Amino acid sequence: MSSCEPLAQAPTRALPRAAVTRLMLTNFRSYGMLDLRLTGSHVVLVGPNGAGKTNVLEALSMFASGRGLRGAKLSELARNAPGEVAERPWAVSASFRTSGNEFQVGVGYLPGNADGGIPKRTIRMDGVPVPNISQLAEHVRLIWLSPSMDRLFVEGVSDRRRFLDRLISSFDPSHASRWSQFESAMRERIGALKAGGSGGWLRALERTMAEAGVALAASRLAGVQKLAAGIDDLRASSFPRAVIGVSGSLESALGTKAAVDIEDEYATALEQARGRDTESGRTSNGPHLTDFLVSHKDKGRPAAVCSTGEQKALLLRVVLGCASMPAPGAPEKPILLLDEVGAHLDEARRRALYDEIDALDVQAWMTGTDSVVFAGLEGRADFKRVADGHIRPM
Repeated sequence: MSSCEPLAQAPTRALPRAAVTRLMLTNFRSYGMLDLRLTGSHVVLVGPNGAGKTNVLEALSMFASGRGLRGAKLSELARNAPGEVAERPWAVSASFRTSGNEFQVGVGYLPGNADGGIPKRTIRMDGVPVPNISQLAEHVRLIWLSPSMDRLFVEGVSDRRRFLDRLISSFDPSHASRWSQFESAMRERIGALKAGGSGGWLRALERTMAEAGVALAASRLAGVQKLAAGIDDLRASSFPRAVIGVSGSLESALGTKAAVDIEDEYATALEQARGRDTESGRTSNGPHLTDFLVSHKDKGRPAAVCSTGEQKALLLRVVLGCASMPAPGAPEKPILLLDEVGAHLDEARRRALYDEIDALDVQAWMTGTDSVVFAGLEGRADFKRVADGHIRPM
């Protein structure tokens, strides 16, 4: 069981516009039970590796669409004894405060063996069931950065694309719905091809893919344009200026042709690729292969060939630029989850990061193994020590 000491005295600085003021975990990762009460200021979690710091951030990421900060399956998140592998229910609940509004959101998982049915995610807002996790985007806006992203610019295209789509979805909630529609039709088409399907059903799926895919590509182009403006307007001079873009077949076509013509061409290409896609078990063309491009503006070179420190600084510039974006249909201000954020940053950039977060008027949850990394945040954050299954004020 995990516990927390009484609420610490609130810092004197103005509190951010959107904040988590209480977090409760039940049977989640390393926590059998946690009730963490907060002032609404920044939260700094300090402790050794493996203490459970990232588990707290991952719990918060459950309020966003997708698989969360670590990309784990819902069935993998329950607390188990060492060496035990079993599906168990878990729950995450949080109290949020935004401008003039307070509400509570709960997300949980029920394995199929819990009620004799199929595994499912449960979602409630102020005690009322919510049909789909994507609907929380109208009330909760989350942006995160984890150590696994430190090599984002030098590893697989899919990770960069998912990163971009999450950023765009944070200020355009409908973007996630477009991706979901395309991915669902793509998955059904591959299943139909493997089953030997043909004719009208395949054509209908390919038409759905074409319409959703072109809408997704257009959404990415618009999102990148807005994100680029946010990055350029950011006052964070300690972080290198970034040039961003996308590279994809549908995105490129949208620059020269009407959307309806691109839909027809893509649907035809999918039909012609049925044999190849059946053999490979994957769709060979479409917005699921798009790459997110980032380069260092002042040095004129791709992020992939920049130093590790420069890559981290570029990532932070992009994330901070996204946090500054207005978000119609979503909360104006996001909550930032920054896991081991001090890695690869010198002291000057760390202090610049904390000042920039304050200037953006957002709440940030940050983790680290040494409190020295967070020097300068005294009086601006709730400092918590994570150790031995407990979270206590420092």
